[in-house]
Amino acid sequence: MNAGNRRYRHAACTGLALALPLAALAACGGGGSGTDTAAEAGSGTGTISVWAHQGQQSEDSALQAAVKSFNSSQSKVKVQLKLIPADDYTKTITATDATKLPDVMEYDGPTMANFVYNKKLAPIDGYVSAKTLDNATGAIKAQGEIGGKHYGLGMYDSGLGIYGNKKLLDAAGVKYPKGLSDDWTAAQFTSALKALKAKDSDGKTLDLQEGSGFATEWGTYGFAPIVWSAGGSLLKDGKAEGALDTPAVASALKTFQSWKPYVDPNTDGNAFAKGRVALSWVGHWMYPAYSKALGDDLVVLPLPDFGNGPKTGQGSWAWGIGANTKNAKAAGTFLDTLLNDTHVTAMTTANGAVPATKTALAKSSLYKQGGPLQLFADQLAKPCGDSDITKSCVAVTRPVTAGYPTVTAKFSEALNSVYGGADPKSALEKAARAIDRDFSDNAGYKIP
Repeated sequence: MNAGNRRYRHAACTGLALALPLAALAACGGGGSGTDTAAEAGSGTGTISVWAHQGQQSEDSALQAAVKSFNSSQSKVKVQLKLIPADDYTKTITATDATKLPDVMEYDGPTMANFVYNKKLAPIDGYVSAKTLDNATGAIKAQGEIGGKHYGLGMYDSGLGIYGNKKLLDAAGVKYPKGLSDDWTAAQFTSALKALKAKDSDGKTLDLQEGSGFATEWGTYGFAPIVWSAGGSLLKDGKAEGALDTPAVASALKTFQSWKPYVDPNTDGNAFAKGRVALSWVGHWMYPAYSKALGDDLVVLPLPDFGNGPKTGQGSWAWGIGANTKNAKAAGTFLDTLLNDTHVTAMTTANGAVPATKTALAKSSLYKQGGPLQLFADQLAKPCGDSDITKSCVAVTRPVTAGYPTVTAKFSEALNSVYGGADPKSALEKAARAIDRDFSDNAGYKIP
């Protein structure tokens, strides 16, 4: 994947480029004691400060337009917006004392629990309207919820799938899924790779976005669905042992390891678009480029089922209220406007992501029923949350825990080592021990 696409994925869609900021978060352990931090309601009028990540230009413009529209639509609340470069954004929040943070701040989904643990975010319940909360999709609410309280909502969400080249699939005689109801099993997916290899000059038939690295957040976001689909979990009841290192998960990663001979390293980022491979395991954010390259030959498929149903990652940037704000009522008024369909539609038109309100999603030309990316909406309509990962749900939230930086670091390291030839059982056991040791050292990262 080229640098431009990496930046697009991070800034616009899923917030996956968090390896360094998340590592920095892991060192923040001072929170977690005392009672939950509740923001001061304030008068509901006056000037409030808002921080957001600076992404691609179209995204920035959509946010700036939303702020301008809000400020001109009424005179009670004025928003002062500050954009911070995406690569520095999470590190900036992490390094800033809670008392110096803004009234409203954007954050990347997996960082939320750590910010709550370190008393930098307050619940938004009671400050955003019931209408706003009710219209949020179930998956995006799951990302922002701890103990029944909501600490944020997003304008958009994300999802994974497999893009297929219909011409190449048909030429190899490969039958492929039409949707979630007839997904490939892992064995069928492997058989498809073998059939495609027989018709491919170099035998490379699959893109896994290897250029993004597997010992990164892409490793966790992109391939934790294999763990969940095998009936495992990154964490269960605050422990990795017995959840991450089960025989079923080890077997699933052995299958993942077996795909390596079929994988194009994709060093130029164009393996799928140029027709070198027939299948690309990636997210919704590649649709514009792939659609332009393949046209009617592009098909969108769910990830394979390892026994517990097909699964996908989800989650993205979200908006919350700073724990030390003196004007949470005004912050909530702004969030109600920012998260309405007008601004959600403008933002998702700008960045191509999945709308995170029910009504905007239903109207989206890309994601509505019958749209080319309906699969992603169908997946998000079956949210699992981060703990109750049953066969019938699909979209899984990455573990909502202040210890997430350790979870993702250790799992992605294990995944990378397995891809490189390591024994899956040993790699997973090592990762589980390291995660549990860190959680034990930090009293389980309990949030009151």
